[in-house]
Amino acid sequence: MRMERKWAHESLNMEEVEKFARDYMDFLNNAKTEREAVKYIIELAEKHGFREINSVERLSCGDRVYCVLKGKAAILAVIGEEEPKKGMRIIGAHIDAPRLDIKPIPLYEDGGIALFKTHYYGGVKKYQWVNIPLAIHGVVALRDGRTVEVVIGEKEDDPVFVIPDILPHLGKKKQESRKGTEVVTAEELCIVVGNSPVSGNKDAKDRVKKRVLEVLKEKYGITEEDLISADLEVVPAVKAKESGIDGSLIAGYGQDDRACVYTALRAILNIQDIKYTCVAIFVDREEIGSQGISSAQSKFIDLFIAKVLEKYYGSVREADLLETYFNSRAISADVSSVLHPLHKDLHDDANAAMLGKGVVLVKYTGKGGKFGSSEARAEYMAWIRKILDKREIPWQSGLLGKVDVGGGGTIAIFFAERGIEVVDMGPGVLGMHSPYELTSKADIYATYLSYKAFYEEE
Repeated sequence: MRMERKWAHESLNMEEVEKFARDYMDFLNNAKTEREAVKYIIELAEKHGFREINSVERLSCGDRVYCVLKGKAAILAVIGEEEPKKGMRIIGAHIDAPRLDIKPIPLYEDGGIALFKTHYYGGVKKYQWVNIPLAIHGVVALRDGRTVEVVIGEKEDDPVFVIPDILPHLGKKKQESRKGTEVVTAEELCIVVGNSPVSGNKDAKDRVKKRVLEVLKEKYGITEEDLISADLEVVPAVKAKESGIDGSLIAGYGQDDRACVYTALRAILNIQDIKYTCVAIFVDREEIGSQGISSAQSKFIDLFIAKVLEKYYGSVREADLLETYFNSRAISADVSSVLHPLHKDLHDDANAAMLGKGVVLVKYTGKGGKFGSSEARAEYMAWIRKILDKREIPWQSGLLGKVDVGGGGTIAIFFAERGIEVVDMGPGVLGMHSPYELTSKADIYATYLSYKAFYEEE
């Protein structure tokens, strides 16, 4: 038998839960890409008194600063009463989510249909992305230095895009012979973008493709070559909504890990009179191993912390940075799996988190023999438990499936490599990595309370 935890709903103010859920769904609807998430974060941060760190000469208690890396990652900090070298309270979450990326040379015509080729990003089940409404979000960088923002498929009168599946009358034998992971293959993830021919020469080749290029030029000033220098992402063209007859759940795209992004953001915006300097780190590329300049392995994080130290003390040495890290405590804010009632055989029941039972505390992730994981010390786990219990915040322990069945990593290992004590904590998600994930409203709010308590604990 698993150690029982009470329903989160029984210890939370449900009016506050509902209000927070509405604000969270607004975030999900307006931050479907990492660029959009950063823009949302900074706009809200500036309304709460945060200033760009390079605009500040000296830092002292109560100051609020931020930094953005090329529109793809962001860090916020609030200076506490204690000097920063005595340790910081750091929460890190990732703003990227599984999706489809449009290839650099994507456009082609076949069978009188124009299509865009894509390359899937992160751990997706490819068959989940066919025959659902899709939108294109992103930017196109032009040769003259201008950047064109593109969002198609979100407004009520916008066209949407579809990856067409093969009809069952024809595809049964072909698809049934494939493995589950290959029912739809990567190269079949092409979105339909047009079906009308360009006017003029009726004998010309690729008239539908040419019409699509004509529209791109007319509406956005984009040429085919410009698509080579574009960051265009294909995401579900669906809004986050309440789910369940009782409305207790949230259905939405990208909740892994924007559930933690929003709760961490709200937590650092709302803290007051803190003892230790608090930092919220929002990084990219987690879904593909945290590789790249905007990832949790980036020196961007070290640069920002070093700037905080320099603007607080007047100068900074490498030893000061290391001392700060070794005195700091962190939460790797990431979502967790929950018990799936239709696939219970994949879970260790005693160690499986459940929807609606509060924020999930995960001692270690990784796979197999704990490979690819940082593991929280027993003493640190106890300290986190004490914080949550003192404020009567509903929480539960969880792991990612049975040993040698599940597995996965988070950005915790990159905090640990810097010498920062860290543990994974976040809400549970049902249907993780799908185009439409499920979370509990109560768990989302409990996560916010947990992060805020972590920041404010002395």
